Amino acid sequence: MKLQKVPFRSTHAFTEFFLKYIEQVPTLQPFYSRYPTVENFRSQIVEKANEFSAEKRNVLVASLQDQYQALKPTGLVEKNIQSLLKENTFTVTTGHQLNIFTGPLYFIYKIVTVINACKRLKEQYPDVHFVPIYWMASEDHDYEEIKSFRLYGKKYTWLTEQKGAVGRFHTKEIEAILKELPGDVSIFRQAYQKSHSLSDAVRSYVHTLFSYEGLIVLDADRPELKKLLQPVMRDDLFQHTAFQQVTTCNDKLTTAGFHPQVNPREINFFYLDHQLRGRIEKQGDRFVVLDSDLTFSSEEITKLIEQSPERFSPNVILRPLYQEIILPNLAYVGGPAELVYWLELKNVFEFFKVPFPILLPRNFALVVDSATNRKMEKTGLTLEEFFEDKNLIFNHWVSKNSNHDLSLKNVMATANELMKSVQERSGGIDPTLQPMAAAEAARMMKGLEKIEKKMLRAEKRLHSDRLRQIEAVKDALFPSGGLQERTDNFLNFYQTDPGFVKKLLTHLEPFDFQFNVLTYHD
Repeated sequence: MKLQKVPFRSTHAFTEFFLKYIEQVPTLQPFYSRYPTVENFRSQIVEKANEFSAEKRNVLVASLQDQYQALKPTGLVEKNIQSLLKENTFTVTTGHQLNIFTGPLYFIYKIVTVINACKRLKEQYPDVHFVPIYWMASEDHDYEEIKSFRLYGKKYTWLTEQKGAVGRFHTKEIEAILKELPGDVSIFRQAYQKSHSLSDAVRSYVHTLFSYEGLIVLDADRPELKKLLQPVMRDDLFQHTAFQQVTTCNDKLTTAGFHPQVNPREINFFYLDHQLRGRIEKQGDRFVVLDSDLTFSSEEITKLIEQSPERFSPNVILRPLYQEIILPNLAYVGGPAELVYWLELKNVFEFFKVPFPILLPRNFALVVDSATNRKMEKTGLTLEEFFEDKNLIFNHWVSKNSNHDLSLKNVMATANELMKSVQERSGGIDPTLQPMAAAEAARMMKGLEKIEKKMLRAEKRLHSDRLRQIEAVKDALFPSGGLQERTDNFLNFYQTDPGFVKKLLTHLEPFDFQFNVLTYHD
């Protein structure tokens, strides 16, 4: 497997907001604490060590031991869980939805990034222990976003009538998909058939894929962990601090020329129960759970926070804070949209006196199989050219390979000079003639542009076979016109190469912020 790197800007696939974070634009620096360099972790370690208590470590480890009972972990996973009791152990975390069969490729890239980041940090800080964490978004209720995945160009969809937090869904109905899938899917068959919930199934197959690297899978939908969030629950429902702080931050981002990704609500918690995750809203003197008949007085909801904190589920604004409260975490690994919305939250962390983590971009990659690579080499186009819009690729290739000069640029420049002369001459005779001459000049330029486009179109027809080959490569690398990693599943490569994940761990570097292209060769 060969590795090539492409600058993020050359891919045309990332927002200006994200690119400016990567480029350390000064106007964004007030919205985060430390830029993601290995050297900056020294201060992050000190700050987190001073804040994270032994009591929290005990709660976390007890919860993880309970969550892993069915798997009975040994080796590095068991060692990492136990090490979290020690004050010199810290985590690097990524999170993701519970997409069926791992969903798109970038799920794997996220986990590879946290594992490799921990290895790199260990080299720099040998006296500190670093544990990679995958945080399951088990409380998310957006079933539509997790129900499908794409394998070998075919879309598979999980059909279920279940509602509420997806991590609590049973997985019996996934059996229908297992019967349809090609190739070896034993990892998933065992996980879905032997688990009682989607969370258990995801923990099972992620453990199978990454346990040898010591990755810990965390489900935060737990009463003992939610207790640590009780002060935030009370504040959010009655004081609305998060709403105030994020609103202020968003105003500053807007003033600085950036568009915030998410907007806060006065109350940023859902009510969580069987088949229900409903937003809590204050209506008059009652707290109302939308899409249900549930309402609470101030006294009742205060008592509920105290006795049943597991009934409260943080939204996108407060989930990051929850994560950093219950973990001895140093950095969060995320994609472009995630890292951008984290930049809205720094004031919330400061108010609750929780260290703001280092925001580390995940690895981004494109995998080129041998067959596609052979086709790509025959086109004569460079790798970076394939990141362009399809029509631009065609135009570039035709322009480079045509036996004719398809550009009328010089002709248009000459015509433009001639028409300027006509305008000046006619204006000197009668000023009212100058607008007419200008209009005729514009009409002439449009006519020349039209001729140029028709010449290019005609030349494309002469090379239609080669352009179809180019299109086939483009479609293979960028399914539906987007990045492969956001559409295709890792089984596209894992089934033919069981060493695929290990190759990713070998080639992808966590602190080198470029786009990776991994190519298989015959």
